[in-house]
Amino acid sequence: MRPDTGRAGVVVAGGRSTRFGDTDKATVRVDGVPMIRRVVDGLAPAVDEIIVNCRRGQRPAFEAALSGLEVRFAEDPILDRGPVAGLRTGLQATTAEYAAVVACDMPFVPTALVDHLFAAARTHTGAVPEIGGQRQPFPAVVHVRAGLTACADAFVHQRGRLCEVVDVLDPVVVPERTVRAYADSAALRNINTRADLYEARVRT
Repeated sequence: MRPDTGRAGVVVAGGRSTRFGDTDKATVRVDGVPMIRRVVDGLAPAVDEIIVNCRRGQRPAFEAALSGLEVRFAEDPILDRGPVAGLRTGLQATTAEYAAVVACDMPFVPTALVDHLFAAARTHTGAVPEIGGQRQPFPAVVHVRAGLTACADAFVHQRGRLCEVVDVLDPVVVPERTVRAYADSAALRNINTRADLYEARVRT
């Protein structure tokens, strides 16, 4: 077996974007740049490799959106099992010791926050930010093998939800006052609807 080394970035992008309409939100442009490319650009300076989890049918559009960037794709073997399955697929594709995980609809996560999460996670199972008094599953840094175990546990013994993965992982929680030093609240919002996209475009 190869030793666990380095840092990976995992972008979870295999969802159906049902609240967004008939377009895959990951490829929609925010200030002229595809959303998924913004996510990768934010992760890349903090990691050694980028892995994009997706459905097979999404891959051509993602390859076009990420043209010129060094990324690998981890396709879901079974479709429509939710973000925990996508996270597990992405984590299975790396030999890194730790991975930063971000959803494809979070285009403003700053590199500095990702770096801080890596530092906080060192020697622990992971690190997640606290926003509004709640632990957030994304963005986060997880110990890869611990993350895989937590994903499996969430599927086998619970309901397969991201919050359950966080519960099982029991990561370091970065308090909101610290998170705010790196990112405002808008930077950590998901873009789920056209209204969210409009607000994001105004923000930029």
